[in-house]
Amino acid sequence: MPLTLTIETAKDSPSGAAVGIGVLAGPKGPVIQTGVSGVNVGAKVLAARGFEAKLGQTLVIPGRSSSQILVGLGPAAELSASAFRTVGAVLARAAFGEAVLATSVLDAAPVRVDRSAAAQALVEGLLLASYTFTPYKSKAPVRALTKIVITGKVGRNVNSGVVQGQIVADAVALNRDLVNEPPMTLTPTRMADVAVEIGERNELFVTIWDEHDIKRERLGGLHMVSLGSTEPPRLIRLEYRPPSPGGAKSKVPTLALVGKGITFDSGGMSLKPSASMLTMKNDMSGAGAVLGVMSVISRIQPACRVIAYCCVTENMPGPAAYKLLDVLTARNGKTVEVHNTDAEGRLVLMDGLSLAVEDKPDAIIDLATLTGAQVVALGSEIGALMSNSASFRTQFLDAAERAGEDFWHLPLPKKYRRHLDSAVADMKNIGLPGEAGSLIAGLFLEEFVGGRPWIHLDIAGPAFTSADEGVITKGGTGVGVRSLIEAIMHFTPPSSK
Repeated sequence: MPLTLTIETAKDSPSGAAVGIGVLAGPKGPVIQTGVSGVNVGAKVLAARGFEAKLGQTLVIPGRSSSQILVGLGPAAELSASAFRTVGAVLARAAFGEAVLATSVLDAAPVRVDRSAAAQALVEGLLLASYTFTPYKSKAPVRALTKIVITGKVGRNVNSGVVQGQIVADAVALNRDLVNEPPMTLTPTRMADVAVEIGERNELFVTIWDEHDIKRERLGGLHMVSLGSTEPPRLIRLEYRPPSPGGAKSKVPTLALVGKGITFDSGGMSLKPSASMLTMKNDMSGAGAVLGVMSVISRIQPACRVIAYCCVTENMPGPAAYKLLDVLTARNGKTVEVHNTDAEGRLVLMDGLSLAVEDKPDAIIDLATLTGAQVVALGSEIGALMSNSASFRTQFLDAAERAGEDFWHLPLPKKYRRHLDSAVADMKNIGLPGEAGSLIAGLFLEEFVGGRPWIHLDIAGPAFTSADEGVITKGGTGVGVRSLIEAIMHFTPPSSK
């Protein structure tokens, strides 16, 4: 759960607060930001402590009434607004045990740095690095930090950035709470309940389909994947409609989001080894990201219509489970021969994408912890992006860069489509063993987007971490939420090329 932190802006630091101070890496050594009094640390002391003011480096100087935390900003010429996300994270960690942290570190930024964007990034870093999940601890760890005060030259731009940073951090925290929840409590039914709560708070249009609706509405992938579990599946649809400045009949852009929501993935009949299941409560991270975004949609108030689909079920090897060589029929009528029941994510997404196409959006984004091949190719900190639209890809990657999340573009080679050929159905659900697993999954999903501009995000690696690193603490990372919010706020209908 996120800490109960109050974030305020003020001209001066409150008495007794730990103080975060920015330090630039100058050509002759560290340069402490101007306008800060009472810092009595010379160059020799900094050198002896190995403090070079590299971005994210910290040095705590204890004091009688309060501590000073020096934080490196790197060279002024390289300092960006996004870098303050790292600054916020390391300040939060360095202030462990303090009750109040005050910082005017934004005043150290050169004039060229956008102060609103920097303030947003700073707050995101402070809050994301302060996140903990402790509901199941018999004795929760004590963290004293209760208030953060942004001080110095605080104006309208800084205040707006602080507010936006809090909104984004709230969305990420909800995603992380869902991912970190045990699968025994975060069932498909519970995820649907969360969606209803989100809809009520944000005045969204909400539709929940139960197992009977799913079968009746021909969602062959979601229905069949769910059969091995005693937990019934759910199809979640949330819709945000912006106020229409031109009246009810005026057209606004529409963006569709589709999230994979496997609340626990055993692999089904193609059973995973035990060790491989230890992170499989995070197999709903894509749907969790979608719900995180929709939980703040009325606070960010984008100009576009946003329609979100979450395809939610467990994948278990029960007596009624779907089997190898079964043939499933997707919502759009295409048939799929099953060659691996552990490639279930694409089977539920094919129905979600088909439904999204029926809404005739200007573009579609799906998110999924889809393939182990993504982790092999890009590791645990970079997500994979595949798209049928160069203009949409560029639009999203620019948003992700501003949001401080890393995605790498992978191709959708048409000549690999033959790897999905089936002798008895329109296609198989996997390709050749050990070959281009992430690309094949992307090509499979492309069959269900109806030619509309589309982005597929494979977040199998970055969705979960076992260590505190960057701005994120261990567990579910909430990856994709920040990028999606940024992309939604700046969405323009892309071309199909």
